Amino acid sequence: MNIFRFAGDMTHLISILVLLLKIYATKSCSGISLKTQELYALVFVTRYLDLFTDYISLYNTMMKLVFITSSLAIVWCMRGHRVVRRTYDKEIDTFRHYFLVLGCFVLALILHEKFTIQEVLWAFSIYLEAIAIIPQLVLLQRSGNVDNLTGQYVFFLGAYRAFYVLNWIYRYFTEARFSRWIACISGLVQTALYADFFYYYFMSWKNNSKLQLPA
Repeated sequence: MNIFRFAGDMTHLISILVLLLKIYATKSCSGISLKTQELYALVFVTRYLDLFTDYISLYNTMMKLVFITSSLAIVWCMRGHRVVRRTYDKEIDTFRHYFLVLGCFVLALILHEKFTIQEVLWAFSIYLEAIAIIPQLVLLQRSGNVDNLTGQYVFFLGAYRAFYVLNWIYRYFTEARFSRWIACISGLVQTALYADFFYYYFMSWKNNSKLQLPA
């Protein structure tokens, strides 16, 4: 465990808490993409299959369980909660996310570190997580105005990946056998997708104004 990974885990956890706060405090999921949340649920379910085979530490196990259960809970709220589901922006959350799933699965079959079910699904989850934010960013651009909690959720989610890129760079220089090149490249791609959002988030913070994204 290094400081960059810990910071990444904490910012990821904060992003989830902010999203849960928005949903449960306001009873609204307006501005949140169900497509992105479904992709994240699929990411964590396929990545953490090693829960049944490998034990690393209590911290590692607890974080995996938190990410799986929270992602499934968010999807359930947006689909099944009788109040929250009425606020879902179905008309503008129309990105065809199943194409992302199919493309990432094919890529995982071609580019992986070991040809085993667990390793192929791990690669699939890494590729999918790198682009899972796309439906959310598209929804925010279509809606224009971004409420405070939604903006903070996306910001912390982007910060989490940025810290993990630093974590991988640190491990590359400090671990003799670190070879997770798939994670490194995918992390860089994912962080780059947030660049435009980070710019407008910083400008809104600097000018003390409401966050707005260009259509």
